[in-house]
Formats: sequence, C-alpha cells, structure tokens
Amino acid sequence: MLKLDEYIDLIVPRGSNEFVRYIMDNTRISVMGHADGICHVYVDGDTDVDMAVNVAVDSKCQYPAVCNAMETLLVDEAIAAAFLGKVRDALLERNVEIRGCDKTADIIECKPATEEDWSTEYLDYILSIRVVNGIDEAIEHINKYGSGHTDAIVTQDKDKASMFSSLVDSGDVFVNCSTRFSDGFRYGLGAEVGISTNKIHARGPVGLEGLLIYKWHLVGDGHIVADYAGVDGKKFKHSKIDKESSL
Repeated sequence: MLKLDEYIDLIVPRGSNEFVRYIMDNTRISVMGHADGICHVYVDGDTDVDMAVNVAVDSKCQYPAVCNAMETLLVDEAIAAAFLGKVRDALLERNVEIRGCDKTADIIECKPATEEDWSTEYLDYILSIRVVNGIDEAIEHINKYGSGHTDAIVTQDKDKASMFSSLVDSGDVFVNCSTRFSDGFRYGLGAEVGISTNKIHARGPVGLEGLLIYKWHLVGDGHIVADYAGVDGKKFKHSKIDKESSL
C-alpha cells in the first residue's frame, strides 16, 4: 500500500511510535500523523500549588499510555520547594516512577534523569522532572525536546500565559488545564480521525472536516490576465535583466 502513491492521496496512521515512524519513512504518499507524544506541563512560580498538583497528576495518570499524557514536568525553581514534595506524594500514591534532574533530587527523592529521558515517550507510569530558571528556560526546553503535540502551563500570571501560548511551538498549548484535553472529540470535532504535528494544513487533533483541502473554481467570460493592471497601475511584464548578479 505504501507504494501506491498514484492511487492513494493520504495515509493517517494510528498506532505505536515505531509504526507511525515506519509509515512516514517508507512512502511518498502524504502522511498525517505524529511519531511521538512528548508532552510537558510547566508549573510557573506564580501559581496555585494545589491546582498545579491536580493538573500534573491528571496529565500523567488519568491514562498514561496515550500520546497526550505528560512525559516531562517542568517546575520553576521559585516554587520547586513548595510544589515538588506535594506532587511527589500524589504521584507515588499512583505508583509513578520519578526521574529528576540534580535540582529536583536536592528537594525530593527520585532516580537521576538522563539526557535521554527528556526526549523519551514513556507511555507508562514514569515521569521525568526538571527544575528550570523561569519561563524562558521552560519554553526553550519544550521547543528543543518536545514533539509539537501538547504542552501546558499552570500560572496565575496572564502575561506569562500569553507568552507561553505564543512561543511554544506545538499544535496544542493549554493554560491551567490537563494535557489530556487534547482530543478531537473533546474539541467538538466529532470522531477523531487522526492527530497531526505537521506545520501545514491540519494540526493537532483532526476530525473529518480537517481532512478537507481547497479546490479553487474561477468562472469568467473570456477574461485574460493581460487586460488587468498591476497594483501600481502598470501592466505586468517580464523584462530581461542584463546586469550580472553580485552573488
């Protein structure tokens, strides 16, 4: 099927990371899909701790084996001491294995996180935690290690919420809510046909309408382009440029 590009316009693969990546790497047919779901929650220093704990736990534990579950928790160092202990207790109640950076390990007991952890989609009760120096470092981390799927910020600062929403390069960016809301049915799109982390056309959860493309119809009465002037009032024309390029 992957070789039938003359007959098939689009493939929407649903399945494991390995399956989707194989499809993307082995066909000339357009593919609407996502290979990874490395989602983040960033807990800002200006936030309600209890709300942040609830959002983080739901993002990780409500259903960990799906692409919109959180895999990395980023915590502003300004709130780390007050937040990490509470979220650790809530996660351990649900048997979540915690892997943390050095700063995290200074505050709570956890396994050491490696560089590989930041780019790993666990799809399991495993979570990596990193303490960052504010929102700029959080955004930088997400855009470096994330997969463009879903990322969330928990904050009471509207300016930071707006900044995060604008600068995080993902199909779904949330403020003060769980990453698990990233779903076509919950968006009101009907049955979710697929999820796209592509940078053009449909992005994020996609329903049937999101599969549609454009087809332009123009009806004239003998109109020709030569009759129409350009913006400056002059008619368009091609002119040969004799000057040699300086490049």
